[in-house]
Amino acid sequence: MKGWKNPILLVLGIGVSNIGNWIYFVAINLLVLKLTGSAAAIAGLFIIRPLAILLTNTWAGSVIDWVNKRRLMISIDVLRGILIAIIPLFTSLVPIYIIMFLTNIAGAFFGPTSETYITKLVPPEKRKRFNSIFSFATSGAMLVGPSVSGLLIMYGSISTSIYINAVTFFLCAVAIFFLPDVDERAANEQYRDRITMKMIAADWKAVINFGKTAAGFMVVFLVFQFITLISFALDSQEVTFIQQVVGLSEQNYGLLVSLTGAGYVAGSFAVSALANRLSIKMLLGAGSFLSVTGYLLFYLASADTVPLAVIGFIIIGFFSPFSFTGYTTFFQNNVPVDLMGRFSSAFAFFQAMIQIVLTLLLGYLAELVKLQTVTIAFSALGLLLAVALTLIIFLQSKKDLFILEAENNLTEEG
Repeated sequence: MKGWKNPILLVLGIGVSNIGNWIYFVAINLLVLKLTGSAAAIAGLFIIRPLAILLTNTWAGSVIDWVNKRRLMISIDVLRGILIAIIPLFTSLVPIYIIMFLTNIAGAFFGPTSETYITKLVPPEKRKRFNSIFSFATSGAMLVGPSVSGLLIMYGSISTSIYINAVTFFLCAVAIFFLPDVDERAANEQYRDRITMKMIAADWKAVINFGKTAAGFMVVFLVFQFITLISFALDSQEVTFIQQVVGLSEQNYGLLVSLTGAGYVAGSFAVSALANRLSIKMLLGAGSFLSVTGYLLFYLASADTVPLAVIGFIIIGFFSPFSFTGYTTFFQNNVPVDLMGRFSSAFAFFQAMIQIVLTLLLGYLAELVKLQTVTIAFSALGLLLAVALTLIIFLQSKKDLFILEAENNLTEEG
């Protein structure tokens, strides 16, 4: 395990904050549904994040690539902790949504920043193993978070869940504080005061030029992102579907999400154990296809077929770490590290627009038509795209302009 101290510390820090996020996720969904009883209102929760991305990601990449990543991540976590901690002070939805919006603005910086920091911190030969371990930590959060949230709601209050989420952000900031600075100080000093509109325009041009020279990579990247956006839209109707179609209680909803976490833990453990034996093709292609299949099975369930919903959730959980590990390693191997923040932020801007459209469309159609009919149709579309992605990956030739198996030429250390 030589050289793994810092990567593991980073995993632990982000993993703790992810547990808090899942505790918060269950609580806030149940709160809004209880207040409104509307599928559209629940969908609104899932639009806050992409709206925040639209506001920031035209210029966030320029900030991320030119400033100190470690200090930026610490500042973001402290800010998010403070914002989350004041939510219980309000009793109406409007100020709560405003705080969530501000929190997601800060979060819009954290994702691309952490991607770049991880790529600099973890050498290429360790990336697939690290990503599988990171996925395992994420799965643990998905398992522990909803379970803890269910207990807190049952025996305590939603406010307690929110305060715990705030504390986890502070703990993550402390963990990152003890990590090394991976940025070159000279570069940071050179560009510290030069983030201008002209520079932002040049950064977007650099992203566009990279996309033109990496056509094969862009095809895989875009198809996978669209599958992910469909999954996000389906997630927005999850709690409504469980209570109104499947007929489960609030407590059973938390339990069902925990089963997804259990599947995620099992899948992450499998990926971690088999990371050096499974190709990125298998992880990315088969993982995407099978995880979307889980969505379809879940939304085919009803009050008479509750086990089908359970099976669907477990399949989603088990195979999501496969696609996550495959995609993340694929992304790290292909996007230049000095361009990674700008690339992630630029495309997050467009992803946010599509996510808003898909989520609003699904929520609108769910009110207009039968909820189950709409969710099955979206799941089927995601499955078709997953089939296309798998074919693209497995039929690609050695002449294609993207790297899928670069790590085969590397030797794992430690």
